[in-house]
Amino acid sequence: MLQYFKLQHTLISRHINEFGLHPVIGQILGILAFIGLSFFLFYKTGFAQYIYVLMAISALLNLSERNRNDFLKTCFNQHDYPKIRLAENMAISLPFIAFLVFNHCYLAAGALAVAGISLAMVNFGFSGGFTIPTPFFKWPHEFTVGFRKTFILHLAAYILAAIGIGVANFNLGIFSLLLVFVVCLSYYSEVEAEYYAWVHRLKPKPFLRHKIKIALIYASLLTLPIAVALCIFQPDKAAIILALQGLGYIYLSMFVLAKYAAFPHPISLPQGIILAVCFAMPPLLLLAIPMFYRQSIRKLQQILA
Repeated sequence: MLQYFKLQHTLISRHINEFGLHPVIGQILGILAFIGLSFFLFYKTGFAQYIYVLMAISALLNLSERNRNDFLKTCFNQHDYPKIRLAENMAISLPFIAFLVFNHCYLAAGALAVAGISLAMVNFGFSGGFTIPTPFFKWPHEFTVGFRKTFILHLAAYILAAIGIGVANFNLGIFSLLLVFVVCLSYYSEVEAEYYAWVHRLKPKPFLRHKIKIALIYASLLTLPIAVALCIFQPDKAAIILALQGLGYIYLSMFVLAKYAAFPHPISLPQGIILAVCFAMPPLLLLAIPMFYRQSIRKLQQILA
């Protein structure tokens, strides 16, 4: 088990080295950036604790992907595997939990601790013969595959939204809306085979417009029921709800562009850092989106001839 974590540390160090930094310096800068962005987030918005929990859960979801865990199960016995999963989730969760406790957000910290432990025992995705039906039938891939892996989270978000409306807890309702958006963003962290791109027979610019349009339409199918319900039951907060809905669309568009800025490879560490910084400082979207757009055009010109 110790060898596994040494291997993960080596992989992270190599990524930092590829970025042009010494691994030790990169790790120190990463810790300082995490602390700085955390302080900035809690200083700028009253929704910081909810955004913070969503960011942590988004990272935990990647560790709960079924194919990844099936591979781990083939490498480790039944005694070591759960320990590895729990250790991974705690390594991700503890920095967030510590900062939430520091800011006296004890309920959010406790919820995140429970989520970290629970997700260590859950794999998302299905390997059996049963296929979960989805409304995403015309343009498959990201949402079709992603929804079948994470439908439990969508169900949980809708339950939380109903509870929030029932007890007039606006923050819980907003949390459920943001949770659905974060899950949708996670669908663009996985890379498909190249033929899923060139099969569209489109030039780079029309292809990107097509992919963003699909992302926005399908995300709307999942998020608008919650947003509309919140607006109906709390009309005085409609402006906030619509603003967050619009911001969610902007982040989703950025993730689509970021995916194809690295295509056919996964999103790189520098790109991931930029995405994380944009969550803490939304005005940087004005710089990040054009940058990812130019990079994706250059990448797709090599594939979409």
